[in-house]
Amino acid sequence: MAKGKKSKSSRTKKKARRSNVDPQLSESIGKAIVGTVVVLLLLAGIGFLAFNAYRSAVNSSFFDLKAVKIVGTDRSSEEDIRRIVLAGSEKTGVWESDIAGIRQKIETLPFVRSASVSLALPSGIRVEVVERVPVAIVRLDNGDQLVDDSGMLLAPVTKPEPNLPFAMRGWDRSKSPNALEDNLSRIKLYKKMVEDWTDFGLATRVKEVNLANLREPNAVIEDSGRPINVFLAKDNLAKSLKAALEAVAGKGEKVQAVNAAGIYPILEYLNN
Repeated sequence: MAKGKKSKSSRTKKKARRSNVDPQLSESIGKAIVGTVVVLLLLAGIGFLAFNAYRSAVNSSFFDLKAVKIVGTDRSSEEDIRRIVLAGSEKTGVWESDIAGIRQKIETLPFVRSASVSLALPSGIRVEVVERVPVAIVRLDNGDQLVDDSGMLLAPVTKPEPNLPFAMRGWDRSKSPNALEDNLSRIKLYKKMVEDWTDFGLATRVKEVNLANLREPNAVIEDSGRPINVFLAKDNLAKSLKAALEAVAGKGEKVQAVNAAGIYPILEYLNN
């Protein structure tokens, strides 16, 4: 009997504790929850309206591409660059133009080493180009090509290049492991030839050089209307070329080649 009374008393105490919860507190919690929901709904609505306003703004004619500013070009085609910019922003407008994609495509153009593309809001895009500089002319089976200091063939030669007075033969177009290294050595030797021979006023006398064998460079000069092959001293390019020119002067009709790699030039005459 005592056990039953204890159980009844426990239930009475639990009921009393539940009834002691403050009704005002419950009401406050309920209002806070409702208020939070209302605020979240308002924020969602404002965000939706702001997003729609943003979309309307960026798609308006205010951001239509009207100007493309290109700087840093000498040999690069501004027309090609402008065409790439238009393709990447004409439909989307300046604000949403694909800046990274535009830059990547511009950097595939001949002579472009790197490009920087930036927005000139509200209706312009600016392109800054760093160009590749030709340092040699390579004579290939399909014609003369300009090449830069990294060994990249840039474009066909279409006009005289005052700083590159003659072409180079012997370029290695194979995919062998040593091809690039050897070609870079050829570029270095070519640049030294241009520098040394220009200083001595000899560069214009050379028609082309052959650097297929880097240890035995040779040049082609002209005398009496005939081309003459000259074997050069690699360690003294200017002196050996000057000696060959002096030795063959006026004898071009009889001379086939000159070996100027030694102390004195040796003439090789034509077989009559």
